[in-house]
Order: sequence, then structure tokens, then C-alpha cells
Amino acid sequence: MSFAPLQNDTFLRACLRQATDHTPVWLMRQAGRYLPEYCATRARAGSFMGLATNVDYATEVTLQPLERYALDAAILFSDILTVPDAMGLGLSFQQGEGPKFARTVRTEADVATLAVPDLDKLRYVFDAVTSIRRALNGRVPLIGFSGSPWTLACYMVEGGGSDDYRQVKTLMYARPDLMHRILAINADAVAAYLNAQIDAGAQAAMIFDSWGGVLADGKFQAFSLAYTRRVLAQLKRTDSAGNVIPRIVFTKGGGLWLADMKDLDCDVLGLDWTVNLGMARALVGDSKA
Repeated sequence: MSFAPLQNDTFLRACLRQATDHTPVWLMRQAGRYLPEYCATRARAGSFMGLATNVDYATEVTLQPLERYALDAAILFSDILTVPDAMGLGLSFQQGEGPKFARTVRTEADVATLAVPDLDKLRYVFDAVTSIRRALNGRVPLIGFSGSPWTLACYMVEGGGSDDYRQVKTLMYARPDLMHRILAINADAVAAYLNAQIDAGAQAAMIFDSWGGVLADGKFQAFSLAYTRRVLAQLKRTDSAGNVIPRIVFTKGGGLWLADMKDLDCDVLGLDWTVNLGMARALVGDSKA
């Protein structure tokens, strides 16, 4: 599979700690909250999943921010819950309510039926990656992504979003063996999913540990960080053309554990607004961007 030569590699060079003319900054903002053109495309699609599973729509909304702003990268339009959806949990989105699963994973019987999904069920994601790369035509690199094993488990056990994570924490404390089995399956699924995105054309791979910060010290290392390591250990270092694929790990609320994360086999650690950048740099050193 061949693509147009990359014209702006600032983001990739920054990820690999190479010299750049300016420092790219990651600004987390959902398109649905500020782009009227996104809202119009979603209305045509009929639903969020109708948008995410349609290659043309996913390509269109991925490129929309680049038409407004001089960005250094594009990120795949998808959702972190595509993997558990492919596991058969039945993902749906209600306007104003967020994601919901028809089936939860809370019992030994639930866990026994859990497995790394057939990646053909996620073909729409990989087709979108390839379509977006072609539509970008080398303008900027494309970032692929997945939720972390722990973050996916939170949604799978809770059945959706949560304010207190009562169900997943109850399972973690009452049946840590089941929790570890869920996380191991999730980690292997996430690794396979990201590798397939790389094969399809993703030029960087990002792991969103969106809910790592809800864990206590000690539990984060055992139930989140350990499984992010398991994902990273399986990720491809280069694409089929030999280009290095930077790995990015972002843990929301993870500033407390930078000392634990600094040795992760990744190129970039994402920080949230609670972290002092200078102190983070001093702690992590020059091993990460």
C-alpha cells in the first residue's frame, strides 16, 4: 500500500524528539462541540455509529478541522469503544447521554465468553484509516488510537459512563482474578487493533487511558499501567515501508504516576492540565517527548 509523500512531518519529528521549527501542542476538543459542519454531517449519517462506521463520513469529519486550522496532524474519527462493540457488547449512543452497552461484563460467566474480537468486525475502521490517508494526500500525518485496556474495562463493566465507577471498582476489589482476565483480553485486543490501524496507514498510535486517574495508587500500577505495557510490548515499531510509528500514552489524571510511566516503551507521554510541564520534564528526562 503506497501513499503520497508526507509534506509536513513536524508532529512526527516532535514525537521522536527531533528538531522542529515550532512545538506542536495537543488541544483536546470534541468536534461535535464546536464545528457546525460536523453536526451537519452527523445529521446526514443519522447517528454517531452511522457516522463512525461509514468510511466516507469518517473521512469527511476527520478532515474538517484541517480546513479551518493550520494543524500539524489529523486524528482518525472513531470511538474508543469500537473494540468492546466488536466483542458483542452492543454499543449504542443516545443524544445527550453518551455511550451505552446492551450487555455488561460483571460475572465469571460474562468473562468466560469474552475474547479478542475478529478484526474483520472492525474493518470499517481500517478502511477509514486508508481512506483518510489517501484524502490527506501527504498534507499532515494521521494518528490512530485506541482506549487503554483499563478504560475499555470501565465501560464494559459499568455498561456506559459513570460518575463513581462503583461497578468496576467493586469487581476489581472483590474478584481481582476476573478483572485481570478482562484486562489481559483487552490488552491483546487493543494491540491487534492498533497494529491493524498501522497496517492500514496510521502514522502514530495513541493509547487513551481516559480513566486511569480514577484508581488509587498501587491499583493504577497493577490494573492500568501493567496492561498498557502489555499493549506496547506487542505494537509494531515501523510500518511496512520502514517508517517509525511513534507511540503516545495519555493518562487523564496520571500526573501522580509520571515516575512509574517514564520507563514505558513509548515515545510520548501526554499530560493533562493538572501537571506542571517543567516538573514533568525534570522527572521524565529526555527519554520522552
